[in-house]
Amino acid sequence: MERSLRAARVATYVYFVLCGTLMGAWVVHIPAAEERVGISHATLGGLLVLLGLGAFVGMRVAGPLADRFGARAVVPAGGVLCGAALILPGLARDPWSLAGALLVFGFCNGCLDVSMNAHAVHVEKAYGRPVMSGFHATFSVGGVVAALVAAGAASEGLDPVASMAVMGAVGIVIALASARALLPSAPAAGSPGSDSGSRSDSGADSDSGADADSVKEGKASPAVTPRGIRGRIRLLAVLALMVMLCEGAANDWSALHLKDVLGAPGSTAAFAYGTFAAAMTIGRLLADRLVARFGSMAILRHGASMAAVGITLVALGPWMWAAFVGWALFGLGLSGTVPQLFSAAGHADPAAAGANVSRVAGLGYVGMLAGPAVIGWLTHVVALNHAFVLLTLLCVTTAVAAGVLRTEPTRTPAPEPAPVGH
Repeated sequence: MERSLRAARVATYVYFVLCGTLMGAWVVHIPAAEERVGISHATLGGLLVLLGLGAFVGMRVAGPLADRFGARAVVPAGGVLCGAALILPGLARDPWSLAGALLVFGFCNGCLDVSMNAHAVHVEKAYGRPVMSGFHATFSVGGVVAALVAAGAASEGLDPVASMAVMGAVGIVIALASARALLPSAPAAGSPGSDSGSRSDSGADSDSGADADSVKEGKASPAVTPRGIRGRIRLLAVLALMVMLCEGAANDWSALHLKDVLGAPGSTAAFAYGTFAAAMTIGRLLADRLVARFGSMAILRHGASMAAVGITLVALGPWMWAAFVGWALFGLGLSGTVPQLFSAAGHADPAAAGANVSRVAGLGYVGMLAGPAVIGWLTHVVALNHAFVLLTLLCVTTAVAAGVLRTEPTRTPAPEPAPVGH
């Protein structure tokens, strides 16, 4: 079981890289698609909403399917569909065909995204320690892979459509080849090969970081009613919307902030997003160890607080160095928040992990898409840097609400450890 569990973890990494690569393959070819179809930036922005809408629907469809049929069936299917759909935006020749292509590609990407996250929850539960943040870090690696492949293809004179077709085909092969290593179903708590049996009786249905909090306090988790689970999922979804709105705003407005507010040249301004993205990737690579030591609630609370400090520095700092420090703190603070929310959603009820992750991820994805637009609307009223104060308020609210990840004690205390022999 231990070997199969390691294989499942590696396969999960592969699917996260695959998902990031396929999405990145579309992102890096957006300028070519815009030119080929002959549309304006404004029209493209409207069409990209359809990508998000498709992803939202795909998440809501694939989540329950993953619970019913298992990740070994749904995750590879999502990967195959996503790889096949990647070519569609490349074939579009008018706005209507591009709209349909983005809707389909978004749907397929959402299916892969939520099903692989649901499987990651099961892998984390079997391991008995936090591993979710590492999976999310490899998603960012996929974006880097896509950029490198696209750059290499362009230097060789390969047409963007051919480049997307090749990447999609390779993605299909990888999705099928990695399927056998996935867990066939959700592992039982304390199953062989997991570390859960060696921990204290913290609730099997609570998130791993919260379990760590309980272990430190010598407490066990309570049984949670279905109504309580639903309420918790709703709160997790709202928090995901807030933190992913912050992430979406940083993606689209960080470079423009340096250029328009601080007067940096375009070459320098581009490093603002690079700083944010690099800090987020590094934070996710480190987050699992920090969650194991301090608990998921601490990561969410202190991470959101750090992000609030960072974006406030960006909003109010008049110096270039302050902006770079602020974007770095913002990325580092946000890095561990989303994985903890997804993990908590999946562990709230392992039998419905896919459905619960789809609810949290779906609303979070809405926030990711809404972030740039919300900041854009605010710039009609206040300066761009002052609009970032909204992000400060969202981060502070998240930090205050981080107690949703706390595991409360049961009425019966955990048994005392056996005394050492005389």
